[in-house]
Amino acid sequence: MENSKIIFAYLIYLPIVIALTIYVSKMLFKNGKLFMVDIFKGKEDIAIATNKLFEIGFYLINIGWAMLILKISYYSINEMSYQTLIEILSKKIGGFSIYLGIMLFINLFFFFRGRRISRKSLRTNNEV
Repeated sequence: MENSKIIFAYLIYLPIVIALTIYVSKMLFKNGKLFMVDIFKGKEDIAIATNKLFEIGFYLINIGWAMLILKISYYSINEMSYQTLIEILSKKIGGFSIYLGIMLFINLFFFFRGRRISRKSLRTNNEV
């Protein structure tokens, strides 16, 4: 019976973290495309291709991390009530959400940094 609770927890955890990852990725890279076009000075084909590669990397890193922290059996199986299970899921999903937020801000930092460097080099070229 206890193993079925863990499997039940996995069936709740996995769709939630995968859906969160997909949602954050779609929002980030849909809006990040504008930064990439700016960074690559209007070369839309290179910007879109690079953005797509970053999106794939984002999926791999974040879904990989979600799988890595999946294990629930660290906790005492003998004391696994439904309340404990919900608390464990809350901790895991909450922790993953915080991690995903940090990854989002790291990506935004790099988008802004790339844009700033691109504009700086454009100004330098215009002054010469």
